[in-house]
Amino acid sequence: MVDEITKREFIRRGLLGAMALGIPVSALKAYAAPTSTKPASYSPSSKVKAKSIIQIFLWGGMSHNDTWDPKPDSGYDYTGALKTAIPTKVDGIQLGELFPELAKQADKFSLIRSMTHRNFGHETAAYLMQTGHTPGERLAYPSVGAVFALSKDKTYKGLIPPFVVMTQPAGRFSEAGFLPGKYKPFATGSDPNAARFEVEGVVARGITDERQKARREFLQKMNTLGNSMASNPQVVASAEAEKQAYNLILGEGKDVFDLSKEKQELRDKYGKNTFGQECLAARRMVEAGVPYIVINYPAGWDSHKDHFQTMRRQCPQLDQGLAMLFQDLHDHGLLESTMVWCSGEFGRTPKVDWQPPWNGGRGHYGNVFTVLAGGGGFKGGQIVGSSDATASEPKDRPVYPVDFLGSIYTLAGIDYNGLLPHPLGIEAKILPMGEEGIKSTGLLKEIM
Repeated sequence: MVDEITKREFIRRGLLGAMALGIPVSALKAYAAPTSTKPASYSPSSKVKAKSIIQIFLWGGMSHNDTWDPKPDSGYDYTGALKTAIPTKVDGIQLGELFPELAKQADKFSLIRSMTHRNFGHETAAYLMQTGHTPGERLAYPSVGAVFALSKDKTYKGLIPPFVVMTQPAGRFSEAGFLPGKYKPFATGSDPNAARFEVEGVVARGITDERQKARREFLQKMNTLGNSMASNPQVVASAEAEKQAYNLILGEGKDVFDLSKEKQELRDKYGKNTFGQECLAARRMVEAGVPYIVINYPAGWDSHKDHFQTMRRQCPQLDQGLAMLFQDLHDHGLLESTMVWCSGEFGRTPKVDWQPPWNGGRGHYGNVFTVLAGGGGFKGGQIVGSSDATASEPKDRPVYPVDFLGSIYTLAGIDYNGLLPHPLGIEAKILPMGEEGIKSTGLLKEIM
């Protein structure tokens, strides 16, 4: 007798039938994995301001001097060709000259200009920024996205996996850490700026909706055993799984990722490029209730060479897409419940390296950099901390990864002192805040 079958178990049981029809099911496999039991000490708070989170990760590390912490009076060796700071909608806040659209939205986000961890390695700095834990510990901890997905186990009812990344995982570390595989991010693949956003496991390549429906009807006609045992609990469960799988492929999932449903004017405002359309897709996923969405901006930000050419090519796309995302979330009444944060694993060296072979490049820099955060409980139009005259060191209020991530967890109703479910029963805190050797100046109460 079947007393209770979870949605993931329904979907798992429906995979075999879906595979028989050639349905791409990679999107369902991890989501259908068995659920792990959480320790009793893990208890999300009832005060939830951030119901969904959009993380824009600028892989490679974006220069803070040229973008969100401009120092126009620091001299050519520090400013290079981008020496102009522009005013924003908020008095006293300036941005780099390549961000005119974001300047119009400055009341919707805050800037943390004193972020620091002093780590200069891509992999280790990324791990720090997304887990809050020191690289090299005995455990490989999960990222904030995986922890957020874990916290939604009992409340999220959608068919789209709870942790989505566009379009590919970063590959720097295992985002789920020691958590079960279902908490790994679902990578959409494809390109949302293409004529059809062919999401892996949801939108079948080369198979029309009509053909998919015809295959389903054919299977139902051929399933004589199932039809004759329609009241059997196992058959009922399998049928429900198949129904939900098809709803993901032909219903909810397909609709969410179908950007053609948006007006062309809005798509143009986001920017007809991959990043701009990723931002639009992220807003549509938030509307569908997807908890955690990552936009992995490729590693072109690692601008050791051709730095200023890279800035002039990529910053306008970032400016347009991110600014429109804030405006669109606001217009849809979603900004108060949706957190947006944007950062790389570190910044770039404040002083430009004019020597060959760099010829005007900036290297890795973890001493100080800037993080943008807004919505989901974060106030807008504020500056937290500051850097010195050349953006080389924190001047006041240094902010460490545990401070920032602890603030995210708090606004999401997650107790960052709670324990994570380790498969071997090892005690593993969500964040090491307060532990010996962990630098912290506390939560960002200035903007919470």
